[in-house]
Amino acid sequence: MLNMRTKYALHALIALAEVETSPVPAERIAAAAHVPRKFLEAILADLAKAGIIVSRKGRGGGHRLARKPKDIAMTEVIRLFNGAIALVPCVSLNFYETCAECPDEETCAVHDVFLEVRVATVRMLEKATLADLLRRKAKKSGII
Repeated sequence: MLNMRTKYALHALIALAEVETSPVPAERIAAAAHVPRKFLEAILADLAKAGIIVSRKGRGGGHRLARKPKDIAMTEVIRLFNGAIALVPCVSLNFYETCAECPDEETCAVHDVFLEVRVATVRMLEKATLADLLRRKAKKSGII
């Protein structure tokens, strides 16, 4: 399951993508994304550190996307805030750990099934971009 930080980050990115070019103050992002401002500040700092957004302080400052929405994959955001995409640690790409209860990954049927699930999930999330989320939001809102 996605944690709240991941969900808030995705909603904040959608809010930024809707204005795309000009810097947006945190309070405006918080209102548009329905994210508590104090919580949002930490999320924005992490997004900036990861190079997903650019943040500037002071007059005329704010936050904007560092890349086009089509270049921001869901895998990047999920891994940043949620960690592993895999449901069990023995099939994780970036957070691999052996499972204590499993004597042999080579013969473990659970391992095989969750490896297939992870591969399919990562493929889908690598294709899903912030641009896709914007299109889906517009379609659900009746804009498209």
